[in-house]
Amino acid sequence: MNNSYYAKQINDVVAEVKKAVIGKDAIIIKTLLAILCKGHILIEDIPGVGKTTLALAFSKALSLEHNRMQFTPDVLPSDVTGFNVYNKVKNTFEFRPGVAFCNLFLADEINRTSSKTQSALLELMEEKSITVDGNTYKLPEPYTVIATQNPIGSAGTHNLPDSQLDRFMIKLSMGYPDFVGEVAILKSKFNSNPLDGVNEVANARMITELQDYISNIYVDDRIYEYIVQLSAATRNHPMIKLGVSPRGTLALMQISKGIAAAMGRDYVIPDDIIYICSDVFEHRIILNSKAKLSEVTAASVIADIIKKVPAPGISEKQV
Repeated sequence: MNNSYYAKQINDVVAEVKKAVIGKDAIIIKTLLAILCKGHILIEDIPGVGKTTLALAFSKALSLEHNRMQFTPDVLPSDVTGFNVYNKVKNTFEFRPGVAFCNLFLADEINRTSSKTQSALLELMEEKSITVDGNTYKLPEPYTVIATQNPIGSAGTHNLPDSQLDRFMIKLSMGYPDFVGEVAILKSKFNSNPLDGVNEVANARMITELQDYISNIYVDDRIYEYIVQLSAATRNHPMIKLGVSPRGTLALMQISKGIAAAMGRDYVIPDDIIYICSDVFEHRIILNSKAKLSEVTAASVIADIIKKVPAPGISEKQV
């Protein structure tokens, strides 16, 4: 199988999801690439712009077992992870899996629940396993968390811990649709549910195959150095209090491989990194008081870093 075969598989999934999510092609592509790079996705936006529809469309197009949980303040950690129940007949405890045991876990409005419940996601997102009463249970492969959150400051929201934010490969924002897109949404809802038109074009085996292919995409030493230079620049920037962690550096490398695969290449070029860098870095940095007083945004700081760090002279024709 050649590079174009895998690129076609990716494009087929994107085409199906576009039937339900209109006018958000870039968001669809980035979400799929994060899934194929074994990452998790955080989508922050106001209610009603299609965050949940996006996740459900992916679960259908990829024919993955999915569960959805609305993270309200009364959700307990055991609701997510599972718990042991005493079997009186067998005189033993039996494990009852929680809602997180699936291939695609949709954590809706994750920042409305308590920090204790949010912490239940840390192990399953990093190690793809869950430990209950000293016993560890592996989650099915492939495994991805798509979490949505309302903007910080909305009624009933809590800030996610930095350690949890760092476990999301990318953070995206849907945004309002444009005029043409919103008209198309109205028409698509006229007499049917757009999700009904999404067909299954992949399965767990195919996703695993794509993940293996992407993991073997070639990365030149100059690309490795460029990624580390971008991360290091966030740790020394005068407007940043806390820079990108090594986990963020690794995430940027992984998803840049996915972009290369989607473009039909088996090697990474600097443009792949530049395209996705802000989505990987923005939620991982903390601006200092100087930046806040100057009303500087994380996105503008990252754009400044990308502009100042010289990219290696590698192009499609040179590799």
